[in-house]
Amino acid sequence: MAPSKHVVFDVVGTLVSFEAYFSQINKTIGQKLLSHTITAQTFGYTWMTAAELEFTFLSISSRYCQYKDVLAAIFYRTLFMLGVSLPQREFTDEERDACIAGYSLLEVRPGAVECLQTLRDGGFTVWALTTGDPTRVLGYFNKGGVEFPRENFITCDTAGVAKPALASYKPALEKFADGDQKWFAAAHMWDVSAAVKAGFRGAYCTIYEQDACETIFTEKMAIMADNLETMAKRIVEASNS
Repeated sequence: MAPSKHVVFDVVGTLVSFEAYFSQINKTIGQKLLSHTITAQTFGYTWMTAAELEFTFLSISSRYCQYKDVLAAIFYRTLFMLGVSLPQREFTDEERDACIAGYSLLEVRPGAVECLQTLRDGGFTVWALTTGDPTRVLGYFNKGGVEFPRENFITCDTAGVAKPALASYKPALEKFADGDQKWFAAAHMWDVSAAVKAGFRGAYCTIYEQDACETIFTEKMAIMADNLETMAKRIVEASNS
C-alpha cells in the first residue's frame, strides 16, 4: 500500500483572514482610536500580537490559558502602550467585548475552498491544528462553505500546549504512520518553521505576512507561494516528484 499523504493547516491568519476583526474594531472604537492617531488595524494587530506573546509565555510556564481570555485581559494595557494615558476612563468593557466579538465574524480567504479541494483531489487528507476554540473556528468554515470534518480538527486546548512549542505539533504527527507524507501549511512563518523543526515538510504562504524574515526563520521550506491556490498546487506537485 502506498504511503498516505496528509497536510495540516493553521487556520486563523492562513485559511481565515483577520479583516472582519479589524473592521469590527473600527466600527466599535475607530473614532476614539483616531483621536490618538491610532488606526483600527494598528490597534488590532498590536493587541492580538501582544495577546499571542502573553498566551505563549503562560503556556511555556505551565499556566495555559485560552487565547480569548488573554485577549480580554490585555485590552487596556495595549491601549496604554499605544499612548492612551488613561484607557479605562475612555474605553469600556462593553467596547472591549464588542471588539473581541469580531473574532467570531472572520471569513475564509479567497481561494481557500479551491486550495483544499486541490489538495483532496491530489490524494491528501486535510487536517487543521489551531489554538482557536474549535466551535468558533469550525463556524468560520461552515459560514464560508468550507467542508471540514470535525474529526480532522485538532486544537491546542486539548493538550494544553500552545504553538509553536514543538510538543504542540505532536498530537498531529502521532495520527500519521512513519512512512506517510506529512506537510504543514501556514501563513505564519513562526508556525510553519516550528512545524518543520518538529518533523513536517513546510509550505509557507506569504498572503498574510508578506515577508518571510528568513534571516531568523532558517528552517527550509519545501514550498513557498503568494496565494493559497498556488501553494496547494505546488504541494501536490512536490508530493508526486
